[in-house]
Amino acid sequence: MQQFIMEVCTMSLPIVLGYIVWLLKSRKKDQDANGKGTMLLLRVQLIEYHDRYMKEGHIPSYALENFIEMYEAYHDLGGNGMVTKMYEEVLELEVRK
Repeated sequence: MQQFIMEVCTMSLPIVLGYIVWLLKSRKKDQDANGKGTMLLLRVQLIEYHDRYMKEGHIPSYALENFIEMYEAYHDLGGNGMVTKMYEEVLELEVRK
């Protein structure tokens, strides 16, 4: 009987491990999609902030703080490129309270 139990465990272990690996890969794919979606939403908002405040020629301190935090999150998610240039331009604006 003990040998039978060992054989069943030996045969089922790869199936269980395979299922766990599949679950982890599926979860990672979902997280990657969520991260990419978040990054794209941040990019849209960063572009809107940039366009608005560059046109005005100044930026309120609260908006600058939001812009910086959004940029840092965007950058941490892997975003860069044109938004980095926009970030640098916004940092040069006059800050009003």
